[in-house]
Amino acid sequence: MTRVKFKAILGSALCGLFVFFANKALCQENFKMEMPLRCTQNTDCWIVNYVDVDPTKGISDYNCGTATYDQHKGTDIAILNTEVMRQGVEVLATASGTVTNIRNNMRDTDNSIVGGVDTVEGKECGNGVLLNHGGGWTTQYCHLLHESVRVKKGDAIETGQTIGLVGLSGKTEFPHVHIQVKYKDRVVDPFAGLSRKKKCGVGEAPVWKTSALLSMLYEPSAIYSAGFSSTTPNKRIAREGLYGGEVLFKKSPVIALWADLFWVNPGDKLLFTIIGPKGETLMAHNTTIKERKPRRFAFAGINRQKEKPWIKGFYKGEIRLIRQSTNEEYSVVKTINVN
Repeated sequence: MTRVKFKAILGSALCGLFVFFANKALCQENFKMEMPLRCTQNTDCWIVNYVDVDPTKGISDYNCGTATYDQHKGTDIAILNTEVMRQGVEVLATASGTVTNIRNNMRDTDNSIVGGVDTVEGKECGNGVLLNHGGGWTTQYCHLLHESVRVKKGDAIETGQTIGLVGLSGKTEFPHVHIQVKYKDRVVDPFAGLSRKKKCGVGEAPVWKTSALLSMLYEPSAIYSAGFSSTTPNKRIAREGLYGGEVLFKKSPVIALWADLFWVNPGDKLLFTIIGPKGETLMAHNTTIKERKPRRFAFAGINRQKEKPWIKGFYKGEIRLIRQSTNEEYSVVKTINVN
């Protein structure tokens, strides 16, 4: 989610063996990309930020939405948490090409917790790989895991080849890969393509292959992580992935439900509901979002009454984000057993 700092070394590479018989437009349109991660959108990966296609100080993603920020030049694809990051999520070359630059020695740090953005000035991309695909096309992959880059300058790379792992290096606050696409040093939104006739939506000649496009349907917000807790939920613990094996007992002090969300907007309604083993509603809490944020951690819960244990059985928690301005709704349901 940064402005990149390496520069492409562009050569006069051919569009293909038929370049002498092909026109300029054909060369441009022949470049197509696969997904940079092997994942399922809204299950184990999420597009958090799209390219800002508004040339003014305003913002707009390719679908005329606001899932971006001013002058954002790439597509950010996030994974669940840092625990998943440590297990290793492969970053793949979206197209064949030649490695023209790499960086591999930066530590993985959340800028909101350690150091701040000033500590990565001039190296906002973090650990990364720059590929030259010929015909004027380049792609750059940022925020890779410390010492995970598996290629070196000058290597010939095939589509789908692993070039590194998703990390938290450079100017970032969550584990993700930032992929930036350029044509002749011009930033290109891979959803919109080089040019399009309509203002909103996928362009007539997107840079993504059809299979990649179909796996990345537009989702401007997401409840990407959620769960139960037996104590007051903690944002850092959740984002480290440490709530995965949570168990509740009949004498747990609280039953709380938490959620981590991408892109909430003013006026959005956030609702938490906990239903007990007998189908009774134990808690129904709602709040109205007042501030636009790229990430929002929220929770609600109930305290156990003194000397009164929780009833054994399965408890269901539901989190809903309702966007009243567009009638969109995002929801997730979680269950947990109280022993």
